[in-house]
Amino acid sequence: MEASKVIHAIYTDDDVLMNAVKKVKAERHHIEEIYTPFPVHGLDKAMGLAPTRIAIASFMYGCVGLIVSVVMMNYIMIDDWPQNIGGKPSFSYMENMPAFVPIMFELTIFFAAHLMVITFYLRSRMWPFKKAENPDPRTTDDHFLMEIAVHGNENELSKLLKETGAVEVNLIDKEH
Repeated sequence: MEASKVIHAIYTDDDVLMNAVKKVKAERHHIEEIYTPFPVHGLDKAMGLAPTRIAIASFMYGCVGLIVSVVMMNYIMIDDWPQNIGGKPSFSYMENMPAFVPIMFELTIFFAAHLMVITFYLRSRMWPFKKAENPDPRTTDDHFLMEIAVHGNENELSKLLKETGAVEVNLIDKEH
């Protein structure tokens, strides 16, 4: 295992954290990660993270659900077991499509929602029984933690972080 030094700066207010992120980025330091007890609006942009592509994946998953529903209903209701339900004969899929719209809608949403959740967990590497990676349990309650890699500039970085309003600054040996 390779160990590297990181600084953990703890903040107690999200507005102070946002200003600190902007100052740290302006000084050209690389922020490894930020742990927060709730989503902080605009933090991803302040950190310079790329926009998420989950919406594209969701659209593709919805299309898969729509295709599955059309193929399934065509096979079940037209080819395999045609029935005269309510005086509507099953001669073709297109004649009965208005009756199938609710099923198409529901399966589109079902596939998009469930496959997005699975994608999120896989992308975030959140496996069942995985050990939590949260470095400080206070970040699940009311504290914010900024993790910055150290490259021989501990004193300068500590001073900068205290100036930004960090209530606690710790040098940590992190194992990868």
